[in-house]
Amino acid sequence: MKSEAASFPGAHGSLLAARLDAPDEAPRTHALFAHCFTCSKDIFAASRIAQALVEHGIAVLRFDFTGLGHSEGEFANTDFSSNVQDLVAAADWLRRSHQAPSLLIGHSLGGAAVLVAASALPEVRAVATLGAPSDVAHVAGLFREQVPEIEARGEALVQLAGRSFRIRREFLADAAEQNVREKVAALGRALLILHSPVDDTVPIGNATGLFVNAKHPKSFVSLADADHLLRRRSDAVYAANLIAAWSERYLP
Repeated sequence: MKSEAASFPGAHGSLLAARLDAPDEAPRTHALFAHCFTCSKDIFAASRIAQALVEHGIAVLRFDFTGLGHSEGEFANTDFSSNVQDLVAAADWLRRSHQAPSLLIGHSLGGAAVLVAASALPEVRAVATLGAPSDVAHVAGLFREQVPEIEARGEALVQLAGRSFRIRREFLADAAEQNVREKVAALGRALLILHSPVDDTVPIGNATGLFVNAKHPKSFVSLADADHLLRRRSDAVYAANLIAAWSERYLP
């Protein structure tokens, strides 16, 4: 496997840090991976899924959203819409430098982002989500105790996964305006929904919401007893192998 670092301007003009993992031989296609909320491209699930997909001949670009990981910018100035714009910027870089992505993969809120971004990426033929919410406003539940303060003061410092993040009122307003189920209904691409029935961060009902609104071809696979972040290597590899096998029918 080859792995190269890359960078490109994101939604706010800040440089986004990225990594392109590719097989030694020419890849059969390229995929773009969007990580979970407040995570990074280097989270175990992202790196393990990328590695497994490379073994199936698929090159994978994963990157850090603005203000996260090694990317520049201020996280407090971002929202769901800017994440979607970051995704489009990543696809544009991949198109210019290698080949436009034909497969989008999104984890958690990144899953909702790829569902929305797909409409701006004509080369995409298939989309896969892992533990994705059917409603972007769901993310506010992760810091529900601070929501009144955010609404009253305009911003607040919240604790997520042991780290502090500044969330602003504009973030909540943008999330409330999104309609992911409507985007799924108009997706027009093959869709694979992967979700664990014991996910305590994004409940399994979200997968139902996405699946019911999606048009065929659509598929759902239960990740059995996996946790939301796919911390176990076996869960991440299982998900990657499923995505690779499923996508063969739809990718060039």
